Amino acid sequence: MDKLDYDRKLDELDHLLNDPDVPIEPERVWSLLAEISRRDLGEMP
Repeated sequence: MDKLDYDRKLDELDHLLNDPDVPIEPERVWSLLAEISRRDLGEMP
């Protein structure tokens, strides 16, 4: 995952969690968190 993709996922996560007009999507939130954490842990290039 490159920097642009990483930033896009963080933005999407922020939007899902903080925009009161957006219905929460737990499966998507967990998916984004898993992808972000794998990169942060160095498991993805």
